[in-house]
Amino acid sequence: MKFNSEYKKQIKELEETGETTEFAEKNAPMLLQAQTMLQKWEQNDPATIELWQTMNAWVYDGFADTYKKLGIHFDHTYYESDTYLLGKDIVSEGLEKGVFYKKEDGSIWVDLTSDGLDEKLVLRGDGTSVYITQDIGTALLKFNDFNCSKSIYVVGNEQDYHFKVLFLILQKMGFDWAKNCYHLSYGMVDLPSGKMKSREGTVVDADDLIAEMINAAKEKTEELGKTEGMSETEKENLYKILGLGALKFFMLKVDPQKRMLFNPEESIDFQGDTGPFVQYTNTRILSMLRVAKADDLLTDFVLSEIHDSEKNLIKTLLNYQTEVEKAAQTYSPAVIVHYVLDVAKAFNRVYNDVSFLREPDNDKRQFRLHIAQKTNEVIQSCLTMLGIQCPERM
Repeated sequence: MKFNSEYKKQIKELEETGETTEFAEKNAPMLLQAQTMLQKWEQNDPATIELWQTMNAWVYDGFADTYKKLGIHFDHTYYESDTYLLGKDIVSEGLEKGVFYKKEDGSIWVDLTSDGLDEKLVLRGDGTSVYITQDIGTALLKFNDFNCSKSIYVVGNEQDYHFKVLFLILQKMGFDWAKNCYHLSYGMVDLPSGKMKSREGTVVDADDLIAEMINAAKEKTEELGKTEGMSETEKENLYKILGLGALKFFMLKVDPQKRMLFNPEESIDFQGDTGPFVQYTNTRILSMLRVAKADDLLTDFVLSEIHDSEKNLIKTLLNYQTEVEKAAQTYSPAVIVHYVLDVAKAFNRVYNDVSFLREPDNDKRQFRLHIAQKTNEVIQSCLTMLGIQCPERM
């Protein structure tokens, strides 16, 4: 960030005049200017509010565009500007109760040293709020609005300490629902050296990564010759579905709490433990079922014997409910990813071992088509939970 680089530059300049680092950090001109603007914002200064609204519009428009590409939507959005006043009210209430204490400069703090944490600022001396002030207000609003049994905060692990403090403060304030707050802490994502560097060379923009994955899906799909007979519109839609599917699947394959290395080339492999592999398996089943329905091949059957690979597929399909419950209990989409991979692999073993449409025995053929249909239902359900689309053909 340009602000951060300029801020550090001003700190260094003050230090060179003989000032201490602590003084320089608190009195750098840019920081003082930012603090003044925050005060004006909380005082509803018209010029400051207008600038803030303009800049916010840029940010939210960008967010909306990225979320749309990823197929993400929100039922409700809470803005810090709507929650900080409630947070300040709760801090005032906590000060009266003795949960917080005030320092000589007028700032308000909470002492959590007896809980193995530290002292935490909850309101500045000039009366302006900090992040945790707003989070306190937002937490109360969420439980009041939705009466939820659980509130899960999906935020990176660099904020682990922040949420420990937040949840502890809420408990000390006497909110019974505080025990139902959970921080789903996820690890950071690294990229292979030299791959998809941003303009700054340090952080990759989400939109750039999405575009790169869609392009990779296009190159891989055309290389394998899987777009024959498709219109340009159908092709572009397929590239998007495959690219985003590969991205989400690979990201979600790793346990949320672990740091991971995202490899774009590996994620788009049609033969690996990837989204495209599962999507391709599903399209193979859909193609088979279309032929069967067109030829009126889906009828009742009486089964006397089944192949070992078919038994294994049935057992795997029967684990669906257990795996979904496990994913929910452990807050880990990775459970669903690995399960749907097992389903796809189990089906492909059956596909390699026996015939489906060309099976001469009617009962066996009907059984296999029905089990293929159930496999399709499970795969599509799992991918939907992961926010991944299933192409009709590829």
